[in-house]
Amino acid sequence: MRRCRMSILKNMLMNHRIVVTGMGVVAPNAIGLEDFRKALEEGRSGIRFLPELEALKFGCQVAGQPPLTDELREQYFSPLELKSIQASGIQYGIIAGTQAWEDAGLSIPGKEEEPDWDSGCIFGAGLAGARIMRDSAYLIDEGMTKRLGSTSVPQVMSSGISAHLGGRLGLGNQVTTNASACSTGTESILMAIDRIRMGKAKRILCGACDSSGPYVWAGFDAMRVTNRRSNDEPEKASRPLSASANGFVPGSGAAALVLETYESALERGANIYGEILGGFVNSGGQRSGGTMTAPNTQGIVRCIQGAMKEAEIQAGDIDAISGHLTSTMFDPIEVEHWCKALDRWGADFPYIYSLKSMIGHCLSAAGAIESVAVMLQLQHQFLHPSLNCEDLHPEIVKLIPAGRIPSQTKPAQLSIIAKSSFGFGDVNSCVIFKKIN
Repeated sequence: MRRCRMSILKNMLMNHRIVVTGMGVVAPNAIGLEDFRKALEEGRSGIRFLPELEALKFGCQVAGQPPLTDELREQYFSPLELKSIQASGIQYGIIAGTQAWEDAGLSIPGKEEEPDWDSGCIFGAGLAGARIMRDSAYLIDEGMTKRLGSTSVPQVMSSGISAHLGGRLGLGNQVTTNASACSTGTESILMAIDRIRMGKAKRILCGACDSSGPYVWAGFDAMRVTNRRSNDEPEKASRPLSASANGFVPGSGAAALVLETYESALERGANIYGEILGGFVNSGGQRSGGTMTAPNTQGIVRCIQGAMKEAEIQAGDIDAISGHLTSTMFDPIEVEHWCKALDRWGADFPYIYSLKSMIGHCLSAAGAIESVAVMLQLQHQFLHPSLNCEDLHPEIVKLIPAGRIPSQTKPAQLSIIAKSSFGFGDVNSCVIFKKIN
């Protein structure tokens, strides 16, 4: 009898509808929701030539870096905080997380108040403190360890961003950081869903961040996976789905979403951007063609199909796909495996596009920033353009017509958008978003 009751309770929890009630974004082409939405509608690129990369003899000298000004920093940080939080990724994450929390209509408690035991934070990060680690290493090598100060550890530890957000917002539930390479941001959303559905939290602030600069991007430049041919034309450098794609453009930034149950949102009269039906995370195990840097394509198909199963939708329900699509040789492979996973080909295929054409590949933050873009498109019923794919890759043309890839902003009747992310280590994640009714 007790097992039966536990099973019924578990099923009730798993049936909770999860909605998005707050969002924040620090992207290369815009900061803040309103300007980000305008940037999407305008097809505004945030990719720029960076003289610093030229001076350091990088092959790729363009990147997507958020236009964060001193004036904007001062809106979110005290002078003391600016001295102690210098890691750009952590700054991006704190700004995006604070924006999302306030956008959800939630207050920031005073230090004398009790923690919010029902609210937590699952916020991913990549090399958020890379420059601080480099500066610290110099001091250590010179025998000046005492000069590191008391702020170096919170800036270089993996969970630095979630720790800062947890303290700033007084979160008393789980506060943690996940890391799964380029799958990190999407994975954080799915981890948040699981915790809420299991009844262990009422709401979770989720998202991801990654830092700007040569100490983050140098390894990719050394691997020669970034675009070295478009330094004179930054806005044309990121070319997902294109025959002339020549490697990805590195980017950085952060995005955050507040997730909670539909019942909780209604109870407090919150604005609801949309619903998350479910998703799936897996790994190809670096087998059957999968490696540290290349996916096991069977893993991709299983991940997409697993997401649809958990979301309880059919392949024909998907109106559009926000792809991983990085502007590399894997773009045609990704499209092919979406076709296989959905068993939809040619004119029957959903729309598919890549935000990376505007902002570059923001690494660990990519999935979170792209998910905020998905929510805005569902709310305002449009598809943003996938830039620089006027010369579609011939292998893609064999699979789907050009009309399924919006090259200009397109009004559209959208109900469900799927968002996928794939990362180094052969890891995959896919989440299904739905327009709220």
